[in-house]
Amino acid sequence: MAKLLIIDDERAIRSTLREILEYENYDVEDIDNGIDGLEMIKKTNFDLVLCDIKMNKMDGMEVLEQAQLIKPDLPFIMISGHGTVETAIEASKKGAFDFISKPPDLNRLLITVRNGLDRGNLVTETKVLKSKVSKTREILGESESISKIKETIERVAPTEARVLITGANGSGKELVARWLHEKSNRADSPLIEVNCAAIPSELIESELFGHEKGSFTSAVKQRIGKFELANGGTLFLDEIGDMSLSAQAKVLRALQEHKISRVGGEKEIEVNVRVLAATNKDLLKEIEDGNFRMDLYHRLNVIKIHVPHLTERTDDIPVIAQNFLERICDDYGMPVKKINEGGMAALQALPWTGNVRELHNMIERLIILSDKVITENDVRAFANPGGGTNIGAATSAQIASASGGSALSSSFDSFNNFQDYKDHAEKEFIKFKLEKNNWNVSKTADEIDIQRSHLYSKIEKFGLKRDTA
Repeated sequence: MAKLLIIDDERAIRSTLREILEYENYDVEDIDNGIDGLEMIKKTNFDLVLCDIKMNKMDGMEVLEQAQLIKPDLPFIMISGHGTVETAIEASKKGAFDFISKPPDLNRLLITVRNGLDRGNLVTETKVLKSKVSKTREILGESESISKIKETIERVAPTEARVLITGANGSGKELVARWLHEKSNRADSPLIEVNCAAIPSELIESELFGHEKGSFTSAVKQRIGKFELANGGTLFLDEIGDMSLSAQAKVLRALQEHKISRVGGEKEIEVNVRVLAATNKDLLKEIEDGNFRMDLYHRLNVIKIHVPHLTERTDDIPVIAQNFLERICDDYGMPVKKINEGGMAALQALPWTGNVRELHNMIERLIILSDKVITENDVRAFANPGGGTNIGAATSAQIASASGGSALSSSFDSFNNFQDYKDHAEKEFIKFKLEKNNWNVSKTADEIDIQRSHLYSKIEKFGLKRDTA
């Protein structure tokens, strides 16, 4: 139920408005002066305020101005018995949602209130969504390598130094770039990201520098490039090792002269951009192979930050995994699940070929498919759903060793393939449940949540027989 406040020094107006609005199921409070009205606004979360303009003690326009400082998103509907166009314009300039005259028309009043509430809800929802989308995630971990990265970011971010971020796919290079921007003097300006590996080589120059209409076949209109869009802010060139040599030459010129030219254009455009670059390649080897310019490498590599592989900082996995658990469960609107000690040891033993990105996917999978507590068996069962983490015999042994289950690991060698293991596990599970229920098929089917006919088929498939000895 929406909560409304009426501020008006005329008792008759307050009573009439209150009666109308309460009849429409609004929760309404009223007060006869602006000073007390502001105090109520400070203490109570109102969804909308109806405020008279001409009042004793404090003018309605002043109430509006003061309220904007306290709660800038609170919709105000101004009311006046001497309404003019000039008054309505002035109220709008000062932040009022709308203006109505006394005595208020019933339909106009209700429509205006409804629209004001809708606008307030939209503002709130937009802020929540923006915070979710734009909020830079924390760099999680307390290992020596991560602590060094955080310290380097604190030192380097406020400067204009270019930074080259290296590391494997999924290790968190983009997150480092975002924090370098967030903590820089350019934080209020845009951060423009370009994935050089995702753009065809023949289009990368147009993407970075823009193009003029008619400069090539598909150039039907002028296009602004990423360098211009990032002007005053930061340009993040991800996977720069995949950039074509011709584009590298233009990027080098832009870094040297702070000027660019659009494809097909002759005019030079000045740009003020801080460039951050990232790669998962060995750029020195790429230089040897003739795929990357040495002069560009030295321009970009003023400060180098290497993001380590997740397997190089396994002590950080519990902290990262717990953060993912809380965040994903919150997104799904479900209670936060737990990982027991064996499950965490199993996670730490995995090879993590996809780094932190793969860990995130793994945690999401475990949340969906496991019970309230995620165990070592859950990690083992869901570690390779058709091509994720490759958990072969050696990795299984690592997991078992980490959690004290070497005997179980040895038993895996008796199975030739995954289907054999699944059939064995299914057979043993059904046999155990049948014996537990004294071979009562109906009760067992209910307990393991399958149809009775399906259970009979399983019994026949696995050749299960009741022990009559």
